[in-house]
Amino acid sequence: MKLIEHAKEGLLNLYFSKLRSVLALVGVLVGTASVVAMVLGGQLATNEALQQFKMLGTDLLAVSVNVFSADGTDTTERADTLSLSQALDLATADAAILQVAPYTQLFHPILYNGNPVNGIILGVTDSFADIVKIKMQSGRFVSIFDKYEFYCVIGHDIYAALKKISSKEPLGQQLQIGKNIFVIIGVADAWPENSFVYANIDNSILVPIMASTIVSKYATISNIIMRLSQQAEIPQVEERVSHKITNLLSEKQITFRSAQELIAKMKKQSNILTVFLGLIGGISLVVGGIGVMNVMLVSVFERRREIGIRMAVGAKRRDIGILFLLEAIMLSLVGGTLGVLIGVLIAYVIAVIWHWQFTFFLLPPLVGFFVSVTVGIFFGSYPAYLASRLNPIEALRSE
Repeated sequence: MKLIEHAKEGLLNLYFSKLRSVLALVGVLVGTASVVAMVLGGQLATNEALQQFKMLGTDLLAVSVNVFSADGTDTTERADTLSLSQALDLATADAAILQVAPYTQLFHPILYNGNPVNGIILGVTDSFADIVKIKMQSGRFVSIFDKYEFYCVIGHDIYAALKKISSKEPLGQQLQIGKNIFVIIGVADAWPENSFVYANIDNSILVPIMASTIVSKYATISNIIMRLSQQAEIPQVEERVSHKITNLLSEKQITFRSAQELIAKMKKQSNILTVFLGLIGGISLVVGGIGVMNVMLVSVFERRREIGIRMAVGAKRRDIGILFLLEAIMLSLVGGTLGVLIGVLIAYVIAVIWHWQFTFFLLPPLVGFFVSVTVGIFFGSYPAYLASRLNPIEALRSE
């Protein structure tokens, strides 16, 4: 019952000193809102990146093969690189490998109606579209039957660039790559860029992988993407694929990237970022706590006579301390609650502006509210202690 009475008296005291109470409350509010908004915003950004990354699937494995000579120089010009049949045969390395998509990457002059076009050339197989989930806007994707045919599929950005050059629909038109003329047989839909694939499909021209070897002698298979079964043991698959490539190429540098590993790294970086943002926002909350302490110290100074009267009529020092501590806690409670609401609202506005999917994470608001109350207790303890230690006689003499 005493706590309820103290709480009522504390609310009345805060009400009678409105301006100071509001200023202290605003300090806690801003600090809590900063913590919640920064931490929740960071989690939303990470969640959005993970969602885009997971669109390709978590069952992917990328292999990069670089061949080096004994003196350490790059030997990709030599014939001891992977052939198409050898790359496709890697599917037999482990039963968990469902699809294999080797691809080449070239940088060659591109012309459309005599106008230069910026883009990269990817030599791909038909399974490449299935694995990296390329959807067609119109036309078709390259087929295994195209072999050395000069057909190509253009990305979404390339399509937009060609439309600016000519009002004609690019599908069925000719595109010059180096000295060779390719016919556009398909237009790819917009593709969300993903760090797992070493290319931006939107800014790419995709040709049959065998035709890419005619375009340039530097068209070598150094990157392979594999789709694995959900139960695949990735370390085991990596070991078997590496062993098979080693038997084919004696001098090589093999690196693997799995979607699961990259997602785990992103989550780890997200945790570090969340702690960092929380600490930055916590500085604002500490400043707000100092504001609460200043308000309570002024309140103790102004109410010395009241404290003396309370002690004279039988109030214990513990009661005086609890009264002032409850005032500080109530300031922090109100400021923390409003700060949590405003912080969530700020994070929501950020998600809307950047077109992110808003997901409510419970931890940031809870942490923000808990820390704000803790700050109120911490910074309110010293003024409450000073109030409880006042000499009753000196307090009664004060004006």
